[in-house]
Amino acid sequence: MIYTEALKNNIFNLISSCAGELGLECYVIGGFVRDYIISESTPKDIDILVIGNGIDFAKYVSQKIEKTPKVTVFKTYGTAMFKYNSMEIEFVGARKESYTLESRNPKVSIGSLNDDQNRRDFTINSMALSLNKHNFGSLLDPFNGLSDIENKVIRTPLNPEITYNDDPLRMLRAIRFATKLNFKIDENSLKSIKSLSSRIKIITNERIVVELNKILLSDKPSIGFILLEKCGLLKYILPEITSLKGIDEIEGQTHKDNFYHTLEVLDNICHHTNNLWLRWAALLHDIGKAPTKKFSKKVGWTFHGHEFEGSKMVYHLFKRLKLPLNEKMKYVQKLVFMSSRPIVLAQDIVTDSAVRRLVFDAGDYVEDLMTLCEADITTKNERKFNKYHNNFKIVRNKIIEVEERDNIRNFQPPITGEEIMTKFKIKPSKVIGTLKEIIKEAILEGVIPNEYNAAYKLMISEAKKLGLKE
Repeated sequence: MIYTEALKNNIFNLISSCAGELGLECYVIGGFVRDYIISESTPKDIDILVIGNGIDFAKYVSQKIEKTPKVTVFKTYGTAMFKYNSMEIEFVGARKESYTLESRNPKVSIGSLNDDQNRRDFTINSMALSLNKHNFGSLLDPFNGLSDIENKVIRTPLNPEITYNDDPLRMLRAIRFATKLNFKIDENSLKSIKSLSSRIKIITNERIVVELNKILLSDKPSIGFILLEKCGLLKYILPEITSLKGIDEIEGQTHKDNFYHTLEVLDNICHHTNNLWLRWAALLHDIGKAPTKKFSKKVGWTFHGHEFEGSKMVYHLFKRLKLPLNEKMKYVQKLVFMSSRPIVLAQDIVTDSAVRRLVFDAGDYVEDLMTLCEADITTKNERKFNKYHNNFKIVRNKIIEVEERDNIRNFQPPITGEEIMTKFKIKPSKVIGTLKEIIKEAILEGVIPNEYNAAYKLMISEAKKLGLKE
């Protein structure tokens, strides 16, 4: 088949012309070809395969562009890249690879187009479009990737045992593509992934997280996490999630399967946000339930304190996976810790005081916390479902009303510690904290408005009770 329409951008004609001048063969390969065939859109990332030295060819092409772009060279991988308009164009020489059991980093040698297509992970990523003048735009598809796109199948070009054993990261990539594209993984591939799942242990956590994040950012991440669990990979990557799986029964009393509940919450939240870290919070919001699960004859199954336990587990999980130990982690921790607070509000009469405390504790995260809690409503009882969502609307409206009136978010006390020390001529001491706490509690409870004059009067009266003199 001929796909000249995919190559209508002038950059392809320039690359083709440069290859002709140097007597080289070159092709567009991989994701650009796959995505164009699937969606007929033009991807921004372009991989150019040259039968020769990719770095030298990239430098040659860049010199032919009017405003010569900077060429970034990655010697370790034998690749070079430059930006052209809004596109990133990467050049690599064709190669063949051989692997050892201990590493996913191959020994690389110069190869042909066929060698390079053989080494690729999946048939849908092995397709190439010719940039050579004699067959410009022709599809070179030795492994029937086009057919696999039509049939929505993820399949390896060679024996899947070899493909996944050589580079175990490909097991995660298979699941990521199946999730993103809503394709099925070929049965032989699934069997191979199951049998080789322990090989994922040789992959660095940084590389694993890249694939996890892409699964989390897909339209329906549950597809990927169910596959990860089914293939035996999840227990090596996120044992905190697999430990949620299953339903226990004692004396006829059961609890819900928190693994599938978690994935339902994750899918729900994806309808409302593309925030990766809010999606992480949805995935981890119940991880504290496994270690806190207990059975009581009086009340049945309980998970007391699972939010607090879960927030502590977030730190250890982030540290293990080499996720960022910064504000992003603290954000996820806080949402996990507070994940039940709005749910309690949505069940009872919503008081101003309770909403003020919610806004005070959640701060700038309050809207995201509400989004998480709304996603956490997975009941199949239509009456309960509608009741909870209607109550959440009331809570959201109360938050706006209270915030406009009382200015609680990012609360700063109207009376500072310095002012208390000056007024009563005292040095730093416990009593200053006591006064500030009394003022804060009075504002949150609605006893006084969040204003200086009211806070000042309260300070004077409470200071007298504490034995302070002006």
